[in-house]
Amino acid sequence: MKGTWTIERHIMLQEKAHPGAKGEFTQLLMDIALAGKIISREVNKAGLVEILGLTGETNIQGEQVQKLDDFANRTLISILDRSGRICMLATEENAEAIKILPPYDSGNYAVSLDPLDGSSNIDVNVSVGTIFSIHRKISKGQRGDEEDLLQPGKNQLAAGYIIYGSSTMMVYTTGNGVHGFTLDPSVGEFLLSHPDIRMPSHGNTYSVNEGNYPFWSKGIKEYINYLKKADKLSGRPYSLRYIGSLVSDFHRNLLHGGIFLYPADSKDPKRPHGKLRLLYEAAPMAFIAEHAGGAASDGRRRILDIEPQELHQRTPLIIGSQEDVKECEKFIAEYDEEPELANKKK
Repeated sequence: MKGTWTIERHIMLQEKAHPGAKGEFTQLLMDIALAGKIISREVNKAGLVEILGLTGETNIQGEQVQKLDDFANRTLISILDRSGRICMLATEENAEAIKILPPYDSGNYAVSLDPLDGSSNIDVNVSVGTIFSIHRKISKGQRGDEEDLLQPGKNQLAAGYIIYGSSTMMVYTTGNGVHGFTLDPSVGEFLLSHPDIRMPSHGNTYSVNEGNYPFWSKGIKEYINYLKKADKLSGRPYSLRYIGSLVSDFHRNLLHGGIFLYPADSKDPKRPHGKLRLLYEAAPMAFIAEHAGGAASDGRRRILDIEPQELHQRTPLIIGSQEDVKECEKFIAEYDEEPELANKKK
């Protein structure tokens, strides 16, 4: 089965476990896979065609838009918004959610996307990726509404990412295991290469931007200091492995174990709650991590339990091997005040 089992066949087999399924969800996943193939084609030509550099525009996050960001965003929207399978679409690049309006059919699913995570690294040939999250429509109207997107991560029907690196790989879960498919460019198909991925319960690497160390809370500082001393199992310090692309750092830890951190810091008063987006990055990655045996937290709460209040809400993220995440939470609980208590003292 491995190496010859296509992603379409795998998704259709899982669909058979749900009597009455009409294939709409299967086709939605296949639409995302198609978009991934098209984006992969352009990423692999970067440097040969005029696709590198900035567009000159700034997105809702206040970040300069890369040409590949814009291409990935437009590709995903054009494939999904007229498919008849979704009712709402939100991306990191768009200020407002996209509601599917007549004459196009509105479907039963809401999709959130980070079209090209880590795109600032594309000019130096570092792996980047697409992150996606799918929720079932819960609004009562015939057409979708923003509430279909603003659901806690635990309600996700599926989440995944496509990583564009030495090979292009799509990893996804529908709550029944985490599976990885590698794109075979000679046949143009995603083929099963990593069935039923399980994240080791304990790792020996950590991924974090240590340049932000002076701006972290005492709990995070003490935890990182602890990792540098000794791994309790091997007696050796943890190794720092930081790429600066969430998809890439998470993918490595998913396969080999470890912990990724992007904590809140005091450097930027506009981002007191961290930098990563809850809907487009943290929640889908948390869904994958948990279904692979890992964990994801904001330091005190399970990421999948957080109720989103806005489309571009940010959150601290601690994600990876279950034992490592729990250990980090213990340091935060020991050294840091609850945010509510700290606010009352001001």
